[in-house]
Amino acid sequence: MAQPNILPYKQPRRELNLREKGRGARSNATGRYEPLTRERTDEDWDALPDEDRKPVRTTVTIERPRTIINKVVSPYVGFDRSINPYRGCEHGCIYCFARPTHAYHGLSPGLDFETKLYAKPDGPDILRRELSKPRYRVRPIMIGTNTDPYQPIERDRKIMRGLLKVLAEFRHPVSILTKSALITRDLDILAPMAERGIARAMVSITTQDRGLARAMEPRCPTPERRFDALGKIAAAGIPTGIMLGPMIPGLNDSELESIMARAASLGASYSAYTVLRLPQEVSPIFQEWLEAFAPNRSKRIMNHIRTINGGKDYDPHWSRGEDSEVKTPFRKLIAQRYYHAQKRTGIIARDQRIPLDCTQFRVPESVSGQGDLFG
Repeated sequence: MAQPNILPYKQPRRELNLREKGRGARSNATGRYEPLTRERTDEDWDALPDEDRKPVRTTVTIERPRTIINKVVSPYVGFDRSINPYRGCEHGCIYCFARPTHAYHGLSPGLDFETKLYAKPDGPDILRRELSKPRYRVRPIMIGTNTDPYQPIERDRKIMRGLLKVLAEFRHPVSILTKSALITRDLDILAPMAERGIARAMVSITTQDRGLARAMEPRCPTPERRFDALGKIAAAGIPTGIMLGPMIPGLNDSELESIMARAASLGASYSAYTVLRLPQEVSPIFQEWLEAFAPNRSKRIMNHIRTINGGKDYDPHWSRGEDSEVKTPFRKLIAQRYYHAQKRTGIIARDQRIPLDCTQFRVPESVSGQGDLFG
């Protein structure tokens, strides 16, 4: 009997920039403000056994800022202040628009962003001091709009929990966005705040495909755990939203309706979506990942993205305008699909929510030294 024609197995060529398990970025390109550019080559790297390559470890540097409340000036967001307990994010989401912020500190928006983190342990004390100032004027504070306050290092450092305790003490309104199930740890603080109308939370779910999520968001909780967290938040009486995004044409946009439907069944009452943004260094980092994860679709996906952005990798005037200003077919289609999904599920848009109550804010007696007239 003739033997089948079996070709000898050939070890695939391993690129240096594909070796970091559990990380999103494939490389660590020099930041745009550095005077020198570093380039890596793969000479002799294929000869190095896997067991001899040391993985990139996460390091945490303590940061002592003078202020903790950030002023936000942007026509594309509906808030004017935020708090970031951490800089950098170990979740490693390949599409994260916050990656370029590491370049301001002489670090790479690539692997450095997800492995060289900064923590602000004095954040709660600084927040208490800022809220106690006579000239402070209360407006809702957003947490989680840059890097995730519930990323893995929060489990031990508990800076976010400390911030929430201060906000509860001052009866200060807060809105949270996270990809982490760790938020359920703080339901004991958030639920009483929600009863007062001063807290709400959104859970970000990009895909229900566990394989895609693991590749795209390597150190985030699985989609199943995030859906479970969403249900627990809603069950605790906290106004709960679902953030769909980013929607990436040809990769995960087909899941928009199914994610919304499942979130609604678990108690989500409001929603929002974003379309992929690739500002500055995020574009080459994302494209490098895309070529590795979906080489057969990468060119088509990038063509869609450039069409959304008027021919560029990113142009906020094209990709971030209001629905009435949408100029491209894909953005129009996403907006229409989102609108119809809202009607089917009963989920309202984020801008239709009941506003958080700012009238209950007060400096507690423990800080002011004065009695609380209203209990």
